[in-house]
Amino acid sequence: MKKVYVFLADGFEEIEGLTVVDVLRRAGADTETVSVMGRKEIRGAHEIQILADSLFEDVDFSDARLLVLPGGMPGTLNLKAHTGLTDLLRHFDREEKYIAAICAAPSILSGLGMLKERKACAYPSFEEKLDCEEVVSAPVVTDGHIITGRGMGAAIAFALKLTELLFGEKKADEIAESIVYKAD
Repeated sequence: MKKVYVFLADGFEEIEGLTVVDVLRRAGADTETVSVMGRKEIRGAHEIQILADSLFEDVDFSDARLLVLPGGMPGTLNLKAHTGLTDLLRHFDREEKYIAAICAAPSILSGLGMLKERKACAYPSFEEKLDCEEVVSAPVVTDGHIITGRGMGAAIAFALKLTELLFGEKKADEIAESIVYKAD
């Protein structure tokens, strides 16, 4: 089973976090939402209340294939402030396991030095905060084991790219068709 953890903090961008969960679950990934707030109740950036599956401190991440960071404010700052999460991200980077971040969240990876020799994208007002080889204004950028997404409008493309990396292009195309993504 492909295990994915999506990290939630107060102020996260709901569309970015939940689109990933929805699309990856449709694909068959065991996708778990994890609160870094010390409680399962999370309030998104647009006041949508979410109940996370787990608390960070209760999860053993050794089975993870992919870690996902949604953006949003102040969600990105709350994720960045969680030392357990930043330590986990560093470990995954050293192991070259998949790490994905969208919108403002690529700035977390940049701050940890993970984008230095990579191409990446982020929400336009966060592009200047990226310490990377090249900022690309594409919806999704994959460079090695790091996947970045530009923002809420790219959430489906981002989730489908993660599906492709875990399950292959055929599965990603099947999911895209089933959700009527880019239908004529």
